[in-house]
Amino acid sequence: MLTEMPPSSKFSPIDLGLTDHVALITAGANGIGEGSAIALARFGAHIVIADIDVENGERVAAAIRGCGRESLFVATDAMDVGQVQATVAATAQRFGRLDVLVNNAGGVRPRPFLEQNERNWRRIIDLNFVSMLAATQAAARQMIAGRRGGAIVNVASSESFRAAPLYSVYAACKAAMLEFTKTMALELAEHGIRVNAIAPDAIDTPGIRSPTDTSSEISATRTRHVPMQRFGSIQEAGATVAFLASSLSSFVTGTTLPVDGGALVHIN
Repeated sequence: MLTEMPPSSKFSPIDLGLTDHVALITAGANGIGEGSAIALARFGAHIVIADIDVENGERVAAAIRGCGRESLFVATDAMDVGQVQATVAATAQRFGRLDVLVNNAGGVRPRPFLEQNERNWRRIIDLNFVSMLAATQAAARQMIAGRRGGAIVNVASSESFRAAPLYSVYAACKAAMLEFTKTMALELAEHGIRVNAIAPDAIDTPGIRSPTDTSSEISATRTRHVPMQRFGSIQEAGATVAFLASSLSSFVTGTTLPVDGGALVHIN
């Protein structure tokens, strides 16, 4: 049980308390997962990337090693609970510890709810919600066994807070993720494990732009709901994940931090 206040030295602008910690990022080969992996590595963590995208997963792992940190890529289908559990076990076996979990696996294609079938529902739920349940349970058990505490960061979405036509099941999963985040913050607090989430919107990832989104005019149209009037970068999203994983947020748990350029405030 970890209840003591962290040493003040952990609040140094140089050392965020992540040096030689081990972080596992699901869907870490692209987008926010990639940004999170690089940010955590730059703050001193060793990184395990779990993804089905072998080429990009190995690319990100190589970039992390270029930062002077150790990195391991594990080909993982986030919709397969057994594979997720095996990846967590492989992380602990390789590094002897697990300190940070970033639940980033997710995604969806727009489609009216009345045009979906059970197979569509289950695929969306397995990718966006069940994958988080599996990774969280396996990682929390490793963190508790290690007796060092830990941090879990769930990547939700601004759709968690609002109606989302064409994204109904996805939005329901992301809303459920926020409630799960709060409940896990309470259940795991006695073990020194903090659980938080981010809710991104308009982050410039491979999935947010269409192939024709090349002009500033198109970008302006797609970000008209964002007060800051631009896309956010995967580096900005990753920096927020690193903050929630670091000692700078050591008294923060059970909360969701929007990373959206003010979009949620503007829409509400």
